[in-house]
Amino acid sequence: MRNPSNETPSVNGSDDAADGPIRRCILSGEHEAREHLVRLALSPDGEVLPDVRAKAPGRGAWIGVTRAELETAQVKGKLKGALARAFKTGEIRIPDDLGERIETQLQRNLLDRLGLESRSGAVVTGGEKLDKAARSGKLHLLLHAADAGEDGSRKLAQAWRVGSDQEGGDLKGLALPVPRTILSLALGRENVVHAGLIDARAAKRVSEALDRWLHFIGPERSP
Repeated sequence: MRNPSNETPSVNGSDDAADGPIRRCILSGEHEAREHLVRLALSPDGEVLPDVRAKAPGRGAWIGVTRAELETAQVKGKLKGALARAFKTGEIRIPDDLGERIETQLQRNLLDRLGLESRSGAVVTGGEKLDKAARSGKLHLLLHAADAGEDGSRKLAQAWRVGSDQEGGDLKGLALPVPRTILSLALGRENVVHAGLIDARAAKRVSEALDRWLHFIGPERSP
């Protein structure tokens, strides 16, 4: 379901332990760790709702396709049939904007995760602090706002490669599909253009949330 064009960059120094429970995508039939999929839940009145944090009670259905693939399946009626089988009921109502709702929740999930990691002290911002963390080998994930300058992003990526002993490699940061205003709000700081994770586990958590979001919106919409 995932391919090199829409994967998040590797998290430097992360633990590559096996993922959690495996679930099956109701549309593609492929199996993935549930952390890579999006759960759909059924409301009491039969409406299908996104449950990206997998907290809603009752039976769930899992999808691992992109938004474009989901909406195509919805138009063709394939999604309704797959959901009816998953929920074992024909009494379901799929909102026209289901894809948009999922995308919004995935974005919110990533920004909330960044905020949590920032409050725990795992996020560094500011060019000088990021450069120092990168060159000292403490940086595990590098992120840029969508409106970050190419020169600043390139210099930080080079510092990261130097600190990681990967000069000449392809280790680099990732431009998020949100501008600095949104990134700053998420982190509770002013004018955040670049941000870095200096804790390996925090970087892995952020990377997983980011991967789900970018995979769903599709490579054509990712920076």
